[in-house]
Order: sequence, then structure tokens, then C-alpha cells
Amino acid sequence: MNPRELFGEIDIYLFDQLLKGRIAEDMRILDAGCGTGRNLTYFLRSGYEVYAVDRSEEAIEAVRKQGRALAADWSDDQARVETVEKMSFANDSFEVVICNAVLHFAANEAHFQQMVMELWRVLRPGGLLFVRLASSIGLEKLLVPLGDYRYKLPDGTTRFLIDEERLVKMTEKLQGMMLEPIKTVNVANERCMTTWCVKKPHILFFDPIEEGPADK
Repeated sequence: MNPRELFGEIDIYLFDQLLKGRIAEDMRILDAGCGTGRNLTYFLRSGYEVYAVDRSEEAIEAVRKQGRALAADWSDDQARVETVEKMSFANDSFEVVICNAVLHFAANEAHFQQMVMELWRVLRPGGLLFVRLASSIGLEKLLVPLGDYRYKLPDGTTRFLIDEERLVKMTEKLQGMMLEPIKTVNVANERCMTTWCVKKPHILFFDPIEEGPADK
């Protein structure tokens, strides 16, 4: 079997988490904002218990088709038409939550916060939150601010962008632990993609605090 058939089009930084042993076969995985399932091929083929949500019915149907083809114990209920900010799963449901190229589509700061808090809610204590999102890191002088952390990028797109300081502050508010430094890839000064890997603590000493006006 060639690597592409085994791993599909998995994000290289998610693949890195596999190589580092942070995602094991006995872990329950959620891909929040899964699209057509580019990151799920290996997990489905290897017998992981995989769940997925996306707001697109067409995307979820593609994931269900992939699940039926690759996973012996697949149930279509494992892929659901839902938004990231309002998922039907119980608290602490997953050891791994993947959110790849989703959060930068937030409509505003409140929407972004809602999505992050929902990802954190369904993640079990001790679990891994893996996020890839567009950021302003390295593009500060090339962005056109549109208000509420939305910017026009040099590639002509409009995105909600976060910076390193706010990622660090958010990790602290969640009482999470960064598993590695924040990593950002600059794509020809057109856009920057940042990887944020956080471990949820086993004990929360108080409820996570949402970012307020004073924090902005």
C-alpha cells in the first residue's frame, strides 16, 4: 500500500502528532469541521473510533461513504451535520479533538470564542486539542483590518485572524498546557497558518473564563 492510499491527504502537522505518539489506537477522535474527511483516512483504515461534524451535508455524506468503505464497525451516526459551535456530544467525550482550517472562518470574536469553548467542552481531561488556523503572525504589515479581528489578506481572502499573544492567553484561560511551541508557516507572504496543540488538564480549579472587553 502506498503512503497516499494509507494516509490520504492528512495534514502534515497532524501526521507529526501521530509520529510523536500523542494519538493512540485506543483513543476516541473527533474531527470538528471535517470537510470531506481529508484527515480521517488513516484513522478509519487503522480501526480508530472516529467521529466527525461539519455544517455541510455534502461533506458529511462524503465522510459517511469513506467510513463505510474503510471501517468495519462504522455507523453513519458517527458523522453528523452540525456546527462546531453547537455539537450534540456530551462533555468529555473525546481523547483527541481535531479542528483543522476551521476557526479562521469565525464571523467575529464571540463566534470564535464559542467554537473554542465547544471544542474544549467535548475534550476529555488529559486529551489533545489539535488546531490549525490562519493567523496574523508574520503578516502584520500586510493585512487590512476590517474590525473584530477580521482582516483582508494579501491573497484577497477575508479571515478571522489570531496572534500568538492571544493564543497564549487563551491557553492560560483554559488552564491548558501547550504540548509544543506555537508553529507558523508563512506561505509566500499571502497567508500564514499556525498550529496550536494543547493538552486539557485532569483537574480544573475553576471554570474557563471567556475573553471579555478588557482582554481585547
